[in-house]
Amino acid sequence: MKVKSDFVLKEVAGQWIVAPSGDASISFNAMITLNDSGAFLWKTLEGGASEEELVSALLGEYEVSEETARAGVRNFVEKIREANLLDD
Repeated sequence: MKVKSDFVLKEVAGQWIVAPSGDASISFNAMITLNDSGAFLWKTLEGGASEEELVSALLGEYEVSEETARAGVRNFVEKIREANLLDD
């Protein structure tokens, strides 16, 4: 899966923001704020990654249990899928 290319991750004043660009800005009138781990997962998804690859990446970057990583990835993917931000 991969995040849609018309959504851009930016760091603004120390905050990670996902904003629509191009045609997406017409139908998506919001910005999404991510914490550091959310921004890390977003960047990983920009290159395309499965949920399993996201879990592995998170385990390699942060000192968390596999259970915590899986729950976090599942929650993150679910939320951005609900917002229609993924190209599966």
